[in-house]
Amino acid sequence: MRDAALTIEVLVQHNHQDGALLWRDWLLRAVAADPDQLQIMYGIDGRRNLPEYQLEHLSGYEQSSPVRVGNGAVDQYQADVVGEVMIALATLRDAGIRENDYSWGLQCNLIAFCEIHMNVPDNGIWEMRGEPHFFTHGRVMMWAAFNEGIRAVREHRLVGDVDHWTALRDQLHDEIWEKGYNKELGIFTQTYDNTEVDASLLQLPHTGFIEPDHPAMLRTVARIEEDLQGDYGQVWRYRTFESGESMDGLEGHEYPFVICTFWLVEQYARSGRLDEARDLMRTTVGFASDLGLLAEEYDVAAHRMAGNFPQAFSHLGLIRAADALREAGE
Repeated sequence: MRDAALTIEVLVQHNHQDGALLWRDWLLRAVAADPDQLQIMYGIDGRRNLPEYQLEHLSGYEQSSPVRVGNGAVDQYQADVVGEVMIALATLRDAGIRENDYSWGLQCNLIAFCEIHMNVPDNGIWEMRGEPHFFTHGRVMMWAAFNEGIRAVREHRLVGDVDHWTALRDQLHDEIWEKGYNKELGIFTQTYDNTEVDASLLQLPHTGFIEPDHPAMLRTVARIEEDLQGDYGQVWRYRTFESGESMDGLEGHEYPFVICTFWLVEQYARSGRLDEARDLMRTTVGFASDLGLLAEEYDVAAHRMAGNFPQAFSHLGLIRAADALREAGE
């Protein structure tokens, strides 16, 4: 759902509305049977049952076992997903595509889903398999879901309980500044109960929650640069520790995430750091294959791509970073 929503947002912004409409219709069919039990992913045919199991007889690429089919994260609650979908559908609406009763009804159900989960911790954008937390990025995305519903009523004359949604949005706004922003450090934190940063925090300005050049955002970026940025400017999703363990419930380390680096390019461009944005963009695009394809991660030490290949997430980040540079006058 998240990956598809980000894809649709980019497609619409580049005048490819037909594919976005087809996805909206698919989403209606997939979710309509039980919108109160929204999943973060579905089969391409809309199926809900996606069990994860291991293929023990396979060693995996370069012994990277276990080899899995399915995805155990299908049962997770990830608070950001509804916000991502609402932003994507709002982009479609702002481009002039009219809502019908079914599509707007779905969005009202998604907002109701957010309300039901107002006090529920989640597993975050990175599908962490540890204990649920209140992730700041996820809470901001919930804020965005209510905000897009309010905009739809006020700017597109759709019918919705705008007063109630506004109260919930404002409640989240105050909560995020109280619990997701560490006043002593002057930064947004990964979760309400730690002082770590997460690359997903680079997405906060994209929702409209905060401006890219707000002092709190700039200090958060500085902390991300300090804790999560490595050689050639590449950015990790979040910090693991010397033990190789993290709150994600997994052991070991990973390589920097390509989309996270492009998010930093976008942040640089939108906050006036154009020279740094241009340099980091040039470096990261240079990691692509001879066909212009990017993987999920990049192994800087070995100078090779790693993880899923090709990875749509990485290319979506590239497009948005390029758009940010263009809009900044590059």
